[in-house]
Amino acid sequence: MKQTHHRSCHLCEAICGLVIETSGEQIVSIKGDKDDVFSKGYICPKAVALQDIHTDPDRVTEPMRKTAAGWQPISWTEAIQLAAEKLCQVQSSFGDDAVGIYAGNPSIHSYGIWLYSGHTTRALKTKNRYSATSVDQLPHHVVALLSFGHWLRIPVVDIDRCQWLLMLGANPLASNGSVMTAPDMPNRLKRLKARGGKLVVVDPRRTETAKIADQYLAMPPGKDVYLLLAMLQHLLAQGWQKLGRFEGLVDGLAQVAEAVAAITPELAEQQTGISAQTIKQLTAELVAEPKAAVYGRMGVSTQEHGSLCQWAIQLLNLLTGHVDEVGGLMLSNPAIDPAGPGSNPQGFDRHRSRVRGLPEFAGEYPSATLAEEILTPGAGQIKALLTIAGNPVLSTPNGRQLDQALGQLDFMVAIDFYINETTRHADLILPPVSPLERGHYDYIFHALGVYNTSRFSAPIFAKPAKGKHDWEIFVELGDAIRTLKGLPSKPTISPEQALDMMLQQGAHKLDLATLEQHPSGVDLGPHLPRMAALYSEDNPVRLAPGQFIQAVRDLKLELPDDNTLTLIGRRHMRSNNSWMHNYHRLVKGKRRDHLLMHPSDMQARNIAAEAKVVIKSRVGSVTAIAQVCEELLPGVVSLPHGFGHNRLATKLHIAEQHAGVSANDLTDDQYIDTISGNAAVNGVKVEVCAVKSAPKSKTPEPCTVELSD
Repeated sequence: MKQTHHRSCHLCEAICGLVIETSGEQIVSIKGDKDDVFSKGYICPKAVALQDIHTDPDRVTEPMRKTAAGWQPISWTEAIQLAAEKLCQVQSSFGDDAVGIYAGNPSIHSYGIWLYSGHTTRALKTKNRYSATSVDQLPHHVVALLSFGHWLRIPVVDIDRCQWLLMLGANPLASNGSVMTAPDMPNRLKRLKARGGKLVVVDPRRTETAKIADQYLAMPPGKDVYLLLAMLQHLLAQGWQKLGRFEGLVDGLAQVAEAVAAITPELAEQQTGISAQTIKQLTAELVAEPKAAVYGRMGVSTQEHGSLCQWAIQLLNLLTGHVDEVGGLMLSNPAIDPAGPGSNPQGFDRHRSRVRGLPEFAGEYPSATLAEEILTPGAGQIKALLTIAGNPVLSTPNGRQLDQALGQLDFMVAIDFYINETTRHADLILPPVSPLERGHYDYIFHALGVYNTSRFSAPIFAKPAKGKHDWEIFVELGDAIRTLKGLPSKPTISPEQALDMMLQQGAHKLDLATLEQHPSGVDLGPHLPRMAALYSEDNPVRLAPGQFIQAVRDLKLELPDDNTLTLIGRRHMRSNNSWMHNYHRLVKGKRRDHLLMHPSDMQARNIAAEAKVVIKSRVGSVTAIAQVCEELLPGVVSLPHGFGHNRLATKLHIAEQHAGVSANDLTDDQYIDTISGNAAVNGVKVEVCAVKSAPKSKTPEPCTVELSD
């Protein structure tokens, strides 16, 4: 008998509502839920991959232990005990910090991991914690903490009522939006234009989003900071600042004005190639339009000045009176508020990493330092590693170095259901059940939504008799570690019980039963002004944290180098990081792993279209196929993130057939955001040259390129 289920898609931040039809254990269809209060029927191609994940023969479904004869199944009781014993043995011999923890991007898409991973990590008591946060959105959190007082107090663009939007380093037509949960961004942006609004896009590539913009400005990677600070300087020099609801609720305006005084539009023109007149025009338009916003995402976050860029963006919004205003940036009012009363605001720079002295944030060190913490001998060296739904070999900078480092560990355990480029190094894999066999609630993404909604997804299939939910793995492993350490166990309740309690305590006083009665979600209304009310004269918004002011003073002006190419990433609607390439529905069709190059750069290097090229950076080299792209700024090349499925001993049969190369074999672990330590995976200097042809009897030899550090 066929059954109909309502579900939110957990594969990206858009959290689109789905209608999934099943017959027994088979998925018959996956469609957009037209009754969903948030997405209203929209889905992207990734949604159909949910059935590929569930039925993937490569997915690990029982605990596996690596032996001399290969991977062998092991019982849950043995596996949990073995993991606990090995981790505790390492800590007993080398100290608590000898165990490292890395959590990957999928962790945020599971409330079981979000709510219960601490049951294990707190039992380990290690400072060596890392996550994908510091290869992605960490600058947003640093600005939120230092300026607004809480790491998750991030106002989002009121996109449905906005009339003027400046977008930098973002391509939501491919990514569906990010740190701004907004399903159906294509139509949301079209409606902005249809109501007479204006969209301005700044990017090194004329992206899918740039093509629909009213104004597109091409700018070299990593130069956003000059554009943003020059707009800020012009705004203050003209005396155009207005604080709106934040009048009397901010501190540090004079320090900001002094710091940016020398970053004029004329200076920014030299650095960005965007004329001073255009910079002044953008500033004037932002000031004049009551419903306006500035938004920047991956391209401005994952670069050398990522935190400084996000700080300047928030200042531009604040000082033009567009924060806490309809059509500007507003704070959501979710059913469960992770930044609400009693939540942990988190901290920054309370201690530093052992080798390079990078600051921690929210108890985590930047992932760019993980490999050196494993490779460098001494007290505190990481000897064992726990990974949680992560593949840092492909998703963090200098992946080959981390690949080498993982091979030197005394012990590694992965809570994951794939043997991928990272988990192939594990001694033990503890696989959670399929995502369709567990409940789901978007704890974080509702809080970043452009409209207030709440939705619970019940499991579609029953949990297998021998399977475990991710939260059960964390509870059992944490208890086993506590037992070995002689510590008392921690009482727990189920995720559904915890969710019900949080809903009842939230601002809207919902409960789980109500959400179960409304499988297409509950409409909680548009955003209303509420952010300014969180501040006072004694508790102001801090406009000028010392880290940002010093970073402005430390800015160095650089002249363009015509001989060097700069590498950026790119996103495709059918891909999301390294874990979406083992599903045939998403990888079919034309290859998407080419190196894009401007024709003038190819001509200067005697590179033909579709030729094989060597790309070399300070840390390594890869070989890819070059593709002509007139939509790129000359001097910029683009390679997509997440590929590189050509390591030995993985079990990802479809991904291996579409291996591509890893952009993170080129990105530099020493090239980071100067404030937060976030990885600067955009703006990496590279050289590209054609693979030399050779007689048929000989193996083609790649050209060599000498680079200085």
